[in-house]
Amino acid sequence: MRLLQYHFNGDLAFRKFGDDNLPEYAILSHTWAIDNEEEVSYEDVKAGISKSKAGYKKIQFCADKAASDSLQYFWVDTCCIDKTNNNELSTAINSMFRWYQQASRCYVYLTDVYVGDGVIDAQAFPIAWEDAFRRSAWFSRGWTLQELLAPATVKFYSANGKYLGNKISLEQEIYEITGIPAKALRNHRLEEFSIDDRISWAEKRRTTVKEDKAYCLLGIFGIFMPLIYGEGEENAIRRLRKEIEGRSRRPHNFDVAGVHNASSMFRKFSLTA
Repeated sequence: MRLLQYHFNGDLAFRKFGDDNLPEYAILSHTWAIDNEEEVSYEDVKAGISKSKAGYKKIQFCADKAASDSLQYFWVDTCCIDKTNNNELSTAINSMFRWYQQASRCYVYLTDVYVGDGVIDAQAFPIAWEDAFRRSAWFSRGWTLQELLAPATVKFYSANGKYLGNKISLEQEIYEITGIPAKALRNHRLEEFSIDDRISWAEKRRTTVKEDKAYCLLGIFGIFMPLIYGEGEENAIRRLRKEIEGRSRRPHNFDVAGVHNASSMFRKFSLTA
């Protein structure tokens, strides 16, 4: 796993770790800019030009929060994966649920939620931000589902860095927005929830790349499979369904009835834009 280390002079450096010597680290959850060129890429960090991008603000935010939690390392999806390397990208996507799960802290940076500077304690004045929180695009994206469910500690922040609460203190609001029950937010094993339930959490979510509608669910169902960008959304969903059905035949995994009951939901899900 490739982590970022932030130096006090503002420089960023990559550090690679194996599973057997992985340090404690923080992880960022966010929505990508409409123009991906505004995000800091792996190449930007290597070239030392990350500060020139608008997306550097998110990295600075994550670095500052990690430091305040005494964490030296952190991970950001825009730049910690070399996306020009197909093998690395496939490995990263198949590992991503586990990476979020192992993170000591997950910081959610809500670019479309702003709290006035006059509000010192945002938690005490939810009226200042709750409506924007409920409408945030973060709750509509495919990849952020696992970023909500996998980590033990998920902390929400406004675009100007105001702390709004964590996924436990905000579990009622999150349930009302997403339909995800408190039990799931409290890190119960996802296998305890039916396949129908887990699909329902995702069916209204969107991804920019069509195939990602399936790939973003790999960790939700404990599935590992190769990525084939270009295969199309329906083929990707079909492969995911086949893997889930295969798992259902093994003991202590998926309920067989649940797989068959979910088939119609999969069909509807695969057609969702």
